[in-house]
Amino acid sequence: MKYKGFIIVESPAKARTLEKYAGKEYIIKASMGHIIDLPRNRIGIDIKNDFKPNYVTIPNKEKVIKELKEGLEKTDKIYLATDPDREGEAIAWHIARLLELPMDEDIRIELHEITPEAFENALINPRKINIEKVNAQQARRMLDRLVGYNLSPVLWKKVAPGLSAGRVQSVAVRLIVERQKEIDAFKSEEYWTIAVNVETQGIEFKSSLTSYKNKKINIKNEAEANEIKEYFKTHDFVVSSPPKTKIIAKEPPLPYITSTLQQDASKRLNFKVVKTMRIAQQLFEGLDIGEDGPVGLITYMRTDSTRIADSAREEATKFISSNYGQEYVGNKKVYKKKSGVQDAHEAIRPTDVKRDMQELKKALTPEQYKLYSLIRDRFIASQMSACKSQNTSLSIQCGDYTLHSQGSEVVFDGFTKIYNELKEDKIENEETCRLPNVKEGDKLNLKSVDPKQHFTQPSPQYTEASLVKALEKNGIGRPSTYAPIVETIQKRDYVKLAEKKFSPTKLGNVVTELLVQNFSNIVDINFTADMENQLDEIELGKEQYIDVLKNFYEPFITNLHQVEKDIKRVESASISEETGEICEKCGRPMIIKRGPYGKFLACSAYPECKTTKPYLEKIGVPCPLGCGGNVIVKKSKKGIFYGCDRYPDCNFNSWNRPTDKKCSICGGVMVIKYTKSGKGYTQCINGCTKKKQEEEAENSEQK
Repeated sequence: MKYKGFIIVESPAKARTLEKYAGKEYIIKASMGHIIDLPRNRIGIDIKNDFKPNYVTIPNKEKVIKELKEGLEKTDKIYLATDPDREGEAIAWHIARLLELPMDEDIRIELHEITPEAFENALINPRKINIEKVNAQQARRMLDRLVGYNLSPVLWKKVAPGLSAGRVQSVAVRLIVERQKEIDAFKSEEYWTIAVNVETQGIEFKSSLTSYKNKKINIKNEAEANEIKEYFKTHDFVVSSPPKTKIIAKEPPLPYITSTLQQDASKRLNFKVVKTMRIAQQLFEGLDIGEDGPVGLITYMRTDSTRIADSAREEATKFISSNYGQEYVGNKKVYKKKSGVQDAHEAIRPTDVKRDMQELKKALTPEQYKLYSLIRDRFIASQMSACKSQNTSLSIQCGDYTLHSQGSEVVFDGFTKIYNELKEDKIENEETCRLPNVKEGDKLNLKSVDPKQHFTQPSPQYTEASLVKALEKNGIGRPSTYAPIVETIQKRDYVKLAEKKFSPTKLGNVVTELLVQNFSNIVDINFTADMENQLDEIELGKEQYIDVLKNFYEPFITNLHQVEKDIKRVESASISEETGEICEKCGRPMIIKRGPYGKFLACSAYPECKTTKPYLEKIGVPCPLGCGGNVIVKKSKKGIFYGCDRYPDCNFNSWNRPTDKKCSICGGVMVIKYTKSGKGYTQCINGCTKKKQEEEAENSEQK
């Protein structure tokens, strides 16, 4: 039997979804990602021969390749439907070369969403493989290999075995290192604010002190604050100018791109960026939602464009009009491409905004449903009308002191009917309220004076969300690389994530300092951003990838050879971490060291004492089951969890970090959980008073 066509995709999930649309006339197989790559055990690039890559078949891919070749024999028409980005294009190119397919024929199809309509449209619009896009991906892969395989051995010799340096990851670590240096060097200064509660017409409202003799006031200490407080008690408060009222229109947010989705999912859902992208991939590739079977629920999730297809906009307009009213439909927005945006794909949006959410909730996992809801609500909101508020400002005079009150009242909720943006870094003095109807010269009754002490704060430590935002802002990486960057720097032990905040490890500090001093361009933000722009130029056909590689490699390798001899070896003590454990043989402290296979414990008296032990990261909490063991950090494919160091004799484990506190109701261990915006609170591991504790944490955060 000759099939109508043979379609090759990357993943089994996508294959299952397409099989439903294609029927029995097509063969659909998954390549399981890359099948060809640079070799693992050597650099794999012939530098003298114009950087010719020495590609090899990835180990254990023989079965997949056999299936692909067998499928080719059953049809005369083949379609390569790998993901619609540079990496997907490169995978398609490798498959075409492996199967000896004609490169001048239209064998490539793009699926920006996995739906029947998109599938049919892709089949009637095949194209040739885009070699410029392939070359851009080849250049990225080879640049990373040239840096990693040349620079990492320097770190092995000068710092510790098993370390790695990366063209992009090292810059991300530098951002975290330099932010921590700013925090450590920051000198906090005291200052005070004063708010008063005044009353008129039976309405009490707040006003904040802003100036003295028409100059911005800076209250430095409690004595100054108390002096002003006493002054207020003996002087009149008078409305100094008529209240000013105006309507403020707040436009809806743009639909999600990769970076903003990762940031919002972190803040709202407490998802790590890797988790966000894993779930988004599932939503894109297709999930079984009941009678309809597998279907792609969102458009492609690696994008830097906020562009929306006209058909999707029209569908959203009809949905908003029928569900909320015509007044909630926003004005038709004209998409403007920003500088540096590739614009290869649409924004991230649902493939069908009309899908029944209750039915989806039954079909999806809780995490899939949460992320889908976030994407859907943001998209719908982006096509809605603005939120309009009536803002009233009022100036009050007390002698030479000027105070201001701000009132705000929503007159039309617009897009906020379904989507509210997070209020970040809210300052107490920015609280708003409804103001009474007063006129210039009216006297107000003082009810209370509230001086408050504050201290200036440094820039906060990076979170996963804010790091992704910084990477995007500085042009470091692209949508497909944000999640791998964040994951890699943690795996390499250059940074640690505690309570959702990044801080550099000793190792991260030492490696970053060495790179900055000796290979400044590798960890230079502008240099790295410029390299990303050059990759974009390759894709556009404006640069030759071999020229880009030459221009980078020649000065890089020259510098490497010059400085390698001069770099002094880093003393092991500068990267060793104390553990509090004592060597069983000699009684001296055990320290954490690093070898080719990761961390291990070693006696600090080495080489006199050569005692070593496996490294277990304890959190300082005894096992809640009372077995005499200690809780340690463990890792699995799903992420970090906590378990007893006496496993398998003791099987305690928890996804949430345990504390040494006990629940007052059941005696169970209390674990640390987080609100949507990252505030930590404790909750019983058995769920006792769960709702109450969550509400208390949220209320505390709002206050």
